[in-house]
Amino acid sequence: MVHAFVLIDAVPARVASLAAELADVEGVAEVYSVAGHADIVAVVRVRRHDELADVVTRGIHSLEGITNTRTLIAFQAFSRHDLEAMWDLGTE
Repeated sequence: MVHAFVLIDAVPARVASLAAELADVEGVAEVYSVAGHADIVAVVRVRRHDELADVVTRGIHSLEGITNTRTLIAFQAFSRHDLEAMWDLGTE
């Protein structure tokens, strides 16, 4: 399984709608609006590297309002924590 993080710069007026559109792209597992060096981060999970190229170039870059992307491919995961539980902290 190939895991990648795509940092996306977008036209400000399109950030919210782009996030929703990105969530519908096949291969995109999660989408976050963020502050910092990008406007949106998309987590991509695919079986092969050539599928990653398709998701980024045909799926993500085809959406209107994206001005730039940077793709970070994960080599190895070091955390064994339940990520879902981490995001739910303080919601009780």
